[in-house]
Amino acid sequence: MADIVMELRHIQKFFGSSQVIHDVSFQVKKGDFVTLLGPSGCGKTTILRMIAGFYEPDSGEIELAGRRIERVAPYDRNTAMVFQEYALFPHMNVFENVAYGLRVRHEGSDSVKKKVGEALALMQLNGLESRYPNQMSGGQQQRVAVARALVMNPDVLLLDEPLSNLDAKLRESVRVELRAIQQQMGLTTIYVTHDQQEALSMSDSIIVMKQGVLHQQGRPEEIYFAPKTPFVADFIGTTNLLPIEGNGSCQVVYGSDPLLADTICSVGTGVLSVRPESVRLSRTADAADRVNVLTARVTHSMFLGEKRRYFLQDRQGREWLADLYDPGIAIFNGDVYMQFAADRSHAIVGQEPG
Repeated sequence: MADIVMELRHIQKFFGSSQVIHDVSFQVKKGDFVTLLGPSGCGKTTILRMIAGFYEPDSGEIELAGRRIERVAPYDRNTAMVFQEYALFPHMNVFENVAYGLRVRHEGSDSVKKKVGEALALMQLNGLESRYPNQMSGGQQQRVAVARALVMNPDVLLLDEPLSNLDAKLRESVRVELRAIQQQMGLTTIYVTHDQQEALSMSDSIIVMKQGVLHQQGRPEEIYFAPKTPFVADFIGTTNLLPIEGNGSCQVVYGSDPLLADTICSVGTGVLSVRPESVRLSRTADAADRVNVLTARVTHSMFLGEKRRYFLQDRQGREWLADLYDPGIAIFNGDVYMQFAADRSHAIVGQEPG
């Protein structure tokens, strides 16, 4: 396909006798912001480093811009990487740090000056050209590291948790700016993080991994509302997982209660994923035509400002979470009815990969 700029096919990687990447394949569209997401140790940084050329896969293929690169030296790939620690040269000022890659390419001084100036302006670093890394804040150093990557005009920009060293408020503002710059430039980007909110808010596509196995790739909305495995459902945000029997229709059975799920349920045992914000609470079952109504008891609740989180136990003894936004001062206590829409309950049937 013409819009696919990069593809990994059946990538395997071992460190000694330990296999850390298991038959991973995925595609990246030109101009997309793709996030590799998963817990620590799942292999996401290993994949990023194989794309950059710092590791070689033991088997499989990596194609970038129509060229096989899995055995190509890092400096011969048109990629640029921003490291978690920024990796700025402490003895170089901002201008020279950003210009370093261009000088390695032996670009002329006028070209270097022009490209570095454009990159610094893009990252709002004008006037800081003469400063050294130890004279800058963490946020400014992060901008320099990104500018140094952008100035190379790479086929793909690789970002290895570049915001993890920033405080929460600065991290949020920088990720908004980073996403805006990526969209403005139409720059294909692969981003590594274990932060679910970061992945959901920034990405065109998310690749969820666990223990070196790719569990799902899709748009943020697909990953969140239609997870393909219980791990994806539980790792992305918070969810209620119920053991169910699927009968090939949209109806599943939870204990003795028939429930309606979304339209992709199938035959077999599995789980039903229901997000806490999709659960509604009421004190009476006053609507006879309502579907997916279960009785439960409130065990306790927690006020979180914009929402109140309820902890409940249904009649089968299973714990539930329900998030009620804009809760006001009224609080549910004791026995209640829980209800959730069929298109907000997602059935997952079958074995997890790996």
